[in-house]
Amino acid sequence: MHIEDFRAFCLSLKGVEEGFPFGPDTLVYKVMGKVFCISGLNGNPLQFNVKCEPEKAIELREEYSGVIPGFHMNKKHWNTVLLDGLFSDEQAREWILDSYDLVASSLPKKLKNELNLMP
Repeated sequence: MHIEDFRAFCLSLKGVEEGFPFGPDTLVYKVMGKVFCISGLNGNPLQFNVKCEPEKAIELREEYSGVIPGFHMNKKHWNTVLLDGLFSDEQAREWILDSYDLVASSLPKKLKNELNLMP
């Protein structure tokens, strides 16, 4: 997956905004104002952080060498995914979507309702 595909996928999700709150080299995706995915723009290979349920985070780290504890994040809840060719783009999109769903499900009721009303 290239950065352009990564960006397009993240932005295709409902209620998502893209920003650079940590500087020009770190791309951050938020659903209704809450972070669900972060990527450095200069990584080779591309890598990104996604939120996970704690048990799943550990399972993924044990199963895939390209999944490590979240860099600069709470390692209990976040994984860093290295897109080094050891798993498919489809798998990477699934992990991004899982993070999105996890964060969206934790939104306050008002924001959940706003998100559900979006096209």
